[in-house]
Amino acid sequence: MEKTVKIKEVKPVTHDVKQFIVEKPDGYKFTPGHATEVSINTEKWKNEKRPFTFTSLNEDDFLEFTIKIYPDHDGVTEQLGKLKPGDELIVRDTWGAIEYKGPGYIIAGGAGITPYIAMLRELKKKNKLDGIKLFYSNKSDKDIILKEELDAMLGKNATYVITDQKDTQFTNAYIDEDFLKKHIEDFDEKFYVCGPPKMTEEIGDILEKLGVDPDAVTLDDQ
Repeated sequence: MEKTVKIKEVKPVTHDVKQFIVEKPDGYKFTPGHATEVSINTEKWKNEKRPFTFTSLNEDDFLEFTIKIYPDHDGVTEQLGKLKPGDELIVRDTWGAIEYKGPGYIIAGGAGITPYIAMLRELKKKNKLDGIKLFYSNKSDKDIILKEELDAMLGKNATYVITDQKDTQFTNAYIDEDFLKKHIEDFDEKFYVCGPPKMTEEIGDILEKLGVDPDAVTLDDQ
C-alpha cells in the first residue's frame, strides 16, 4: 500500500528536529508506537524509504511525524529538512515493535523518544499515565525533544539524562548498569527501550543480567 500525502505544516521542535503535519489517507489507522516507511514524492527520492513513527493519534485528522534532521548527511533526512507545506510524501503500511503493554519504565535515547510520544498521548487521553516512568538520554540539554509536553504528562516521573554536557541542569550520566541499579525500584516491571542500536542492545543485555523477564522487555532502535 502506498499513499501520496501533502505536507500541511512544518514546525521546528529543537535545533535539529522538525514536526511534519501531513494529510491522512481515508481509513488509515495505526497502533500508537508504530511506524511506516516514508519517502519524498520526487523522482530522485520516492524509492528511498525510511521508517518514521507516528506522533499523532488515530482520531486526529492528520498524520504527524517528529523527525531528527541530519543536514550534514546527503540523505533522506537532509532532504526532509528542506521540505515545505505543499510538498508531498509517500506513506505505506504500518508496523512496529513498540506498543503499550502495561505500566513500567520507558528508556529512550535521542530520537528514540518518538515512538513513545503517541503512546503517552494516548495514555494521557485515557487518564492511564500512572505507573509510567521515563529515563530519557540526550547528548545536551538542547537536544531534548518535546520536554515541556513530557513534563506536563509525566512530571517528576520524567528523568532527563545528559551525557556530553557537564554543566547540564539535569542528570549528567550514562544509562548503564550502575545507573539502572540506582534508579530502578522494581525489576519485575515492564521495560520499553528505544534509542541508537548500540544503546538499545547494551540496555537489553543489562536488563537481562539484572534478572528482568525477557517477555517484559520491548526493544527497538532508531
